[in-house]
Amino acid sequence: MEGVPAALSRAGFPLDRAVLAAFADTVRAAGPGPVAELGCGPGSTTAHLRGLGLDVFGVDLSPVMIDLAREAYPDLRFELGSMDGLDLADGALRGIVSWYSLIHTPPEDVPAYLAEFRRVLAPGGTLLLGFFESEGEPVTPFDHKVTTAYRWPIDDLAGLAGTAGFTEAGRMLREPQEGERFRRGHLLMTRTQAGS
Repeated sequence: MEGVPAALSRAGFPLDRAVLAAFADTVRAAGPGPVAELGCGPGSTTAHLRGLGLDVFGVDLSPVMIDLAREAYPDLRFELGSMDGLDLADGALRGIVSWYSLIHTPPEDVPAYLAEFRRVLAPGGTLLLGFFESEGEPVTPFDHKVTTAYRWPIDDLAGLAGTAGFTEAGRMLREPQEGERFRRGHLLMTRTQAGS
């Protein structure tokens, strides 16, 4: 499938592709505007979103990841930046994807990140969170190849997003596939209107 990164193009990941497609459909239905993948890593999900027709760019804290993304996808925009202090105007974005990038944030810092996401999203904008789900346990740290990561109860993360000013539009859980350790969680959220 054109525009689908190798990790998503395998037959075993139709639910991941479906949630990204639902995000893209929701953003397009609201009208044109820029979308950011925050914590874009080497850029494959950013490229996938572009393949779904979005005006998308990637942001990552790691210069190495930004260099890899620019090399792999020279026709896409990638910027160095932190998810908790974005160099963007209030309400600048129509959509945000945080695809397994918030997982490295210490739990006590997650509310500040969600507040920053809300700040840069236009009222009615769409947020998609992809994360490892804790399967009935509380927030649980685990060893990850980059640095410590956290598994979240989906209800807890949805509650934090609600407190930050997002309304849940939908959620998807999927069980681990071969070679994966944990259940995957996805939350599709809408930024509440100004003053809400």
